[in-house]
Amino acid sequence: MCVTCGCSDDGETKITNLEVSEDEHTHTHTLADGTVITHSHSHDTHTEASQVHAKIHGTTISLEQDILAKNNLIAAQNRGWFKGRNILALNLMSSPGAGKTTLLTRTINDLKHQVLISVIEGDQETTNDAKKIQETGCKVIQINTGTGCHLDASMIDRGLQQLNPPLNSVVMIENVGNLVCPALFDLGEFSKVVILSVTEGEDKPIKYPHMFRASDIMVLTKIDLLPYVQFDVQKCIEYAKQVNPKIQIFEVSANTGIGLDSWYKWLTEKITNMSAVITA
Repeated sequence: MCVTCGCSDDGETKITNLEVSEDEHTHTHTLADGTVITHSHSHDTHTEASQVHAKIHGTTISLEQDILAKNNLIAAQNRGWFKGRNILALNLMSSPGAGKTTLLTRTINDLKHQVLISVIEGDQETTNDAKKIQETGCKVIQINTGTGCHLDASMIDRGLQQLNPPLNSVVMIENVGNLVCPALFDLGEFSKVVILSVTEGEDKPIKYPHMFRASDIMVLTKIDLLPYVQFDVQKCIEYAKQVNPKIQIFEVSANTGIGLDSWYKWLTEKITNMSAVITA
């Protein structure tokens, strides 16, 4: 059991490179003493892998350490890695169904001739969203967290080794759908971006204040549905500013394109000024 957020750590993280056969996959296990064990196997070697799993998960070691401190150390290393390669990394977070993947695929398609974008896709299970992103022509790595409710810095470190994003580019990290735990874990990103849809309720910023306090950007999505839902945009903005006076807000529809110009302007300005911003 994770003492930081309560999610189970007895599952396994699976990192999938969609350019490699799905019959072959990599599992990464973090033991209680912090040791990381990674191994790959195909379905043909599942019996052998099961024996490895049993040995790993049968090991119990009691630890007293600050899990977030260890995460933050790896996050700092990730941040240095991004900086050294002039890569702008954004951590996209939301509740399930808020529209992260739709916004991401629309952004990639609209900016593909201006910006090099790679994606780390986080979900508990399936490669469904990663496949949608792959259809845009974008490089993508899928991280499945099993029972885990968030991505952490170690997962990003291992995902980047497979993703190998180009210099002077953008890495979009689509976190697991959850408005609580992802806010606690620094991944080494330049900015946290929280995505909220008008179908969720305008009081989310005060119900989940840490998420909105930790984020630099709030993207209010699905505004094309405003005529059909009860959602007070102004009240939502007031709540968000109440929690985080510095948060920047974009109102968009990824389906119709409304408001996307402002989101794209912010993104491209950050890319253009990336060297100066990251160095500062």
